[in-house]
Amino acid sequence: MILSKEIQSPLGILLAGAVEEGICLLEFTEKERLELQLSRLKKVFGEDIQPGESRFFHQLEEQLKEYFEGKRKEFDIPLVVLGTDFQKKAWEALHSVVYGKTNSYEAQAIRIGDKNAVRAVAKANGENRIAILIPCHRIIGKTGDLTGYGGGLWRKKFLLELEQKYSDSPTLPFFRGE
Repeated sequence: MILSKEIQSPLGILLAGAVEEGICLLEFTEKERLELQLSRLKKVFGEDIQPGESRFFHQLEEQLKEYFEGKRKEFDIPLVVLGTDFQKKAWEALHSVVYGKTNSYEAQAIRIGDKNAVRAVAKANGENRIAILIPCHRIIGKTGDLTGYGGGLWRKKFLLELEQKYSDSPTLPFFRGE
């Protein structure tokens, strides 16, 4: 069984999902995107989703609160990410992009060992079911343009500006905005 709970954030309501081992979903609640992610989640886990309390939800809410206050730069809550080997590699590469920095889809593809897999990397990022904690918002176009974010580009911009504001090593603007 996958337990779910709505969590308030400065970016709107997030739906969290958890299984016995950890968090398996954190998604913005716009209907079309959420329905797609819930469908994927049910298919991958082979489990039903129902509202409930998980032992991970309080920790998740605390860590998200600290993140939005600029007090947390890394999350240490257990995550459960099921996907293809390629997706897992792409999602793992996202963790190499440190707080307050960005990288390109091309650089992410190179990091996982296939410089020609830019589109496949972008697709895998789009299928990431754990927003913010698996930081696909840190991936931008190689020209510095904001591109593709399931939660909307305005949220991506918000997250990048938040991280840049609280980064230990602030840099010059690292993306071109909208």
